[in-house]
Amino acid sequence: MTKLQLSVAIGDYDRMRPLVDGAVKIDAVDPQFMLLEPEEIFFRAFRRAEFDICELSLSSYCVQVAAGGSPYIAAPVFPSRAFRHSSVYIRDDRNIANPADLKGKRIGLPEYQLTANVWVRLFLNDDHGVAPSDISWVRGGYDDPRRVEKIPLSLPANVRLEDAPEGKTISGMLAAGELDAIIGPRAPSCFRDNHPNIRRLFADPQAAGVDWFKRTRIFPIMHLIGIRRSLADAHPWLPFAIFKAFERSKAIAIVRLDDSSAAKATLPFIEEQLQAARALMGDDFWSYGLAPNRHVLERFLRQHHEEGLSARLLAAEELFHPSTLEAHRI
Repeated sequence: MTKLQLSVAIGDYDRMRPLVDGAVKIDAVDPQFMLLEPEEIFFRAFRRAEFDICELSLSSYCVQVAAGGSPYIAAPVFPSRAFRHSSVYIRDDRNIANPADLKGKRIGLPEYQLTANVWVRLFLNDDHGVAPSDISWVRGGYDDPRRVEKIPLSLPANVRLEDAPEGKTISGMLAAGELDAIIGPRAPSCFRDNHPNIRRLFADPQAAGVDWFKRTRIFPIMHLIGIRRSLADAHPWLPFAIFKAFERSKAIAIVRLDDSSAAKATLPFIEEQLQAARALMGDDFWSYGLAPNRHVLERFLRQHHEEGLSARLLAAEELFHPSTLEAHRI
C-alpha cells in the first residue's frame, strides 16, 4: 500500500512533538509537517484550504459548518485549550473595578469571532451580566493595521462593531487611551511593554479560572484538527487514523512531562503544577474525544449561536467525522 503524502500544519506544541519527530506514526500516511503560528494556519486554511490536515479555530470552523459546509471535517483532537480569564486587558484610569464595569466601554479585539473571544463573552455574560450588546467593539490588528476578519460574519443588529481607523492598531489605541480595554488570545504589546496604565482585568486569572472550572467543569477548547473533506471521503479510514495518532502523541507528551528526573519544559515547579492540574481536573485533564468534552462543546455551540456567529444551533456530532466518535475495545 502506497502511503498518502499529506501536508500537516500544526503548532509547535509538546503534545505534537512525538508525531513530528517520528515517535508516533499515522497509519498509511507520510506526513509533511509545517510548524506554524495559529494565525497563519487559520488564515490559509479558511481563506484557501491549503492544507490536507491542519489545526483549525473552533469558532471559525463552526461558522462555516453552520453556514452550509466546510472544506474540512474535524477529528475531536483539541491541540489548544486555555482558560481565558487572562485575556482581558484594561486601562486602569477608566473606572473599571470589576467585569460589570465593562458595560458601555469601547473594547478592541483582533477578530470578533475568535474562539478565545467567544469564551470571554460567555463568562462575562454568565457570571457578570455583560452582554455583547453592552459594549462598543473595535476590530483591528494587535500591531499590524492590515489584519482583517478571516471569514465573513453576519452579526445581530444590536452588536456595535467597527473597524479601527485606517493605519491604527488596537495595541496602539489602548496605549493612547482611544480604547478602554482589549480582549484577545494574545497580550497586547503595550501590556508586554509594561505601559503604566495597562493591566489585566482579573488580578489573579488562574484563581478566576479555577473557580470557573469548579462551577462549570469546563476547560475551554480553542482549536481542533481538520482533515480535508475530499480526502476523508476518498479514504474513510483516514480520520480515525489521525485521531488515534494524535491521541498517542499527547499520551507520550504527558508521560515525558511527568518524568521528574529532568524537566522537559523550560519552567520551574512542573511536577507541582501537574499534580495540581490532576487534583483539580482528573488524570485525563487534557482530554480528546467527544464523550468527555460534550458538555464543553455544547455550551460553546449554544453561545456561538446566541451571538449570531453560527446560522443555526449545531449539534456537537456535526463537527466530527463519524469514524472518530467510537473505537474498538479489547
